[in-house]
Amino acid sequence: MVFRFQTTEGHCSTCEQGHGLASTRASVESALSAAYDVDSSEIVVSILGPYVVLEGFVRQKGHFKRAVEIAEGVVGKDYVRSRMLRR
Repeated sequence: MVFRFQTTEGHCSTCEQGHGLASTRASVESALSAAYDVDSSEIVVSILGPYVVLEGFVRQKGHFKRAVEIAEGVVGKDYVRSRMLRR
């Protein structure tokens, strides 16, 4: 028996490879944590339909914009929604 992750049609059409939801989330989290110019320790990444949703807090205004740019680099510009707040 083979288990497969659920994928969404809208997101997968923008990917070169058909990623599962878990691997997409992990890719965004990894990219955020690897970025030297963003404190992503309080950012939670979730998947809602075809969208990657960034929730949580950032300390600086520039981190807000940069976190969105990083996520867009992974899944595409039209597939990132932000619910982050600045502390």
